[in-house]
Amino acid sequence: MNRLVCLGLLTAAMATPAAAMDRSLVKQFKELDPQTRLEQRCDTEAMWEINADKTSFKPDKVIAYTFADPIVENNKLQAPGAVFRSKGEWYKLKYNCSTGPDHIEVLSFNYTIGDLIPHDEWEAHYLYP
Repeated sequence: MNRLVCLGLLTAAMATPAAAMDRSLVKQFKELDPQTRLEQRCDTEAMWEINADKTSFKPDKVIAYTFADPIVENNKLQAPGAVFRSKGEWYKLKYNCSTGPDHIEVLSFNYTIGDLIPHDEWEAHYLYP
C-alpha cells in the first residue's frame, strides 16, 4: 500500500480521541507495514494531542515528512519536518513519538507547533487546501 493511499485511508478515523481508538482503526494500522504503521500511528497521535490541547487548532491532517525525512529508530520516530493542516491552513510541526513494539500503543509523545506556511509555498511541498 503506498503512502498516499495510507494517508487517505486513515484521515477520517483520525479525528477520534486517542482513548477511543476503535477496532476498525487498529485493524487498518495492522494492515500497514511496520515502518508505515509507526509513522501513521504517530501522525494520528499528533492530531489527537493538538486537538486535546486547548489551542485554536483543529488538525485534520498530519504529514511527517514534508520539510525533512522522519528519523526512525526501533519504536521511536522523530519528525523534525512535519506539518499539519487546521481550518484549511498548513503549519510547521516537530514531534517525537515512541510506541510499543507493535506500533499501536503510543508510550510517549511531545510536539512543537511552528509557523504558518504561506500559500505560495504549498505547491513546492505538495500541500493542498
